[in-house]
Amino acid sequence: MIVIVRQSRSNLYFGGLIRKMNSSKKTIAIDGANLSLSHPDIMDIRWIGNGEILKQLLACWLVVDEKDLPLSPRVTGTPGIGKTTLATAAAKLRGQPLYIFQCTADTRPKDLLITPVLSESGKISYHASPLVSAMLTGGICILDEGNRMNEKSWASLAPLLDYRRYVESIVAGITIHANKEFRCCITMNEDESTFEIPDYILSRLQPTLSLGFPDKKSEMSILQYHLPFAEDEMLKMTIDFLQRSHQLNLNFSPRDGIHLLQYAIKRLSQDPTHPISKDDIWKEAIKNILGEDALNLDKMAEKKKKTFGEEGFPMGMGDFFFDSDSPLHPDRENI
Repeated sequence: MIVIVRQSRSNLYFGGLIRKMNSSKKTIAIDGANLSLSHPDIMDIRWIGNGEILKQLLACWLVVDEKDLPLSPRVTGTPGIGKTTLATAAAKLRGQPLYIFQCTADTRPKDLLITPVLSESGKISYHASPLVSAMLTGGICILDEGNRMNEKSWASLAPLLDYRRYVESIVAGITIHANKEFRCCITMNEDESTFEIPDYILSRLQPTLSLGFPDKKSEMSILQYHLPFAEDEMLKMTIDFLQRSHQLNLNFSPRDGIHLLQYAIKRLSQDPTHPISKDDIWKEAIKNILGEDALNLDKMAEKKKKTFGEEGFPMGMGDFFFDSDSPLHPDRENI
């Protein structure tokens, strides 16, 4: 049995783009355990670019019959490409409260579900995670960067992600059933700093929606949306850089472009009495944000090909330590 036992006003948090929703904090009682719910989030953003993948995500959350169940898709792509933004925009279109849970390598099952907290009076209170809060309020939960979690944490979500739609909290000793309006999606980065998700979980996270890099027009719109004060010349330099990196299969994202442009604009406006060359500032921004190798995208792409074995395995010990065109390469004359 679920009963709302009290409500209290709480302070709002206005840090950055994400703010806590202006609503009363609820405490819900489930089988004798009082759970303090997390606040939903508001993100002041809109989706720009590939409208088809937004439709696909919204389709996953549809229920077409009383016996039908929503899907829990995974959205994949490189870091900074807009996976969380996509899911947030979809939640906004559905008009449901949004909860975001940031997954990490040390996320524990109780972090995902219910955390016990010892109060000053010595009593234990239970705090519901964003995921459980979304389950109870009929909201939408984004498990952000889900493939950073270990298998033990994923195992605790197995019954939620199939037809059972519930979780069991060992800490609170209760079973929590999801509201019929509850929806979920998981974002996953395509990089090496992640765990391999077991097959029995992957089979529940369907379908896979792969988010690619935006085209030139969309990428320009993204930068103009986030940095409406940026000059056209600086915008063009950033877009040309990003589009060239996409062509070379280098994983520089719109987020990287925003940071490049932000830094360059701040440096240019730092001291109006001593103007600095835009080209010099641009190179400085690339070096300080993306690394010195990014100053030459073609050479960086060539190096990446060699690293991933696209040109064959090293033929000698020198290939492990020197580029083929290095004057220090011991076998340079034979290359």
